Amino acid sequence: MSLISRRRFNASLLLSASAVVAPRFAGAESGEQQTASSSAAVSNSTDLTQWPKGYDPRELGTNVAQHFVPSAHFHTDRIVYPEVCAWYGALELARVTNNTDLIAKLQARFQPLFSSETALLPPVGEHVDYSMFGSLPLELYIITKDKRYLDLGLKYADAQWAKPDAQGLTDETRFWVDDMYMVTIVQVQAFRATGDQKYLDRAATQMAAYLDKLQQPNGLFFHAPDVPFFWGRGNGWFAVGMTELLRDLPRDHAKRARIEKGYQTMMAALLRYQPPAGAWRQLLDRDESWPETSGTGMFAFALISGVRNGMLPAVTYGSAARRAWIALAGYVDQNNDVTSVCEGTNKLNNLEYYLLRKRRTGDFHGQAPLLWTAAALLRA
Repeated sequence: MSLISRRRFNASLLLSASAVVAPRFAGAESGEQQTASSSAAVSNSTDLTQWPKGYDPRELGTNVAQHFVPSAHFHTDRIVYPEVCAWYGALELARVTNNTDLIAKLQARFQPLFSSETALLPPVGEHVDYSMFGSLPLELYIITKDKRYLDLGLKYADAQWAKPDAQGLTDETRFWVDDMYMVTIVQVQAFRATGDQKYLDRAATQMAAYLDKLQQPNGLFFHAPDVPFFWGRGNGWFAVGMTELLRDLPRDHAKRARIEKGYQTMMAALLRYQPPAGAWRQLLDRDESWPETSGTGMFAFALISGVRNGMLPAVTYGSAARRAWIALAGYVDQNNDVTSVCEGTNKLNNLEYYLLRKRRTGDFHGQAPLLWTAAALLRA
């Protein structure tokens, strides 16, 4: 039995009062989810520390992080955000597990960007997807204290706010749901590296404006004001962005209450839309859409972080968080690749566009959230 099949079989035992047949290998994920959902009685366990063999976040996260080290760049001509997200996640996992060997390998992967691969650096101050690159050297600075990383990371963070509008929003504002990770992470990382409050103020101002524009009465988010679909990974970007900001935003900050309200409202919605088997769908409110792992990983990160940090009561959210991790881990195959990952997705006001997105294996859009979530489970 392959590793992915074994993990899913174990997951079915955790979710069912009696043993059920293991779902088939990745291929018809929607059917697999429905099979597990219909035949399983959902576990009420809220434990986020004890896991069966194959589901341990330290082992699984380290394997996925090690798999990232020798991987090719996501694009051959430029470092782009999915690679940054996976790289950052691998560093976070290495840091919380004190894996100095892995940190050294991830740092060595970066060194050519100071020399032979400088042409791969994203342009500065042009687009949220490029600017978020700064979060990666800032993480390396936090770990190593090498000022080269600080200078490079701050160049991206500060250029993003070189020309703010009258509301204090970056000129990279476009009101796409994705932005609330891309903008937030580089500004929060700049705060973590420097302690300068202005970076949190920027991120909080931006997030409050996006909450007012995009969050709907059901707690979820449209992809954009003119695209009224609850795309899974898009909502995941917002969930992770809020979570990362709330980890550092002071309790007495002027925007804290607004952002925390948006976060709590969304987390409650995720409980309502989570299928019994644990993995959320490509379109969160469409039963005909397929289980999708990048959004599932992002929601798992937000829920687990909320429970672990005391923002969410474990009695209400713990079992959903546990099911989410078990479901996500079940989609990791024997090559340490996350399966059933939605391909890169633009915005389009068309239902079939979202329903028919291709499912990828090993795409950094899916590798990254698994790493973030493993680190969240292990973080003190």
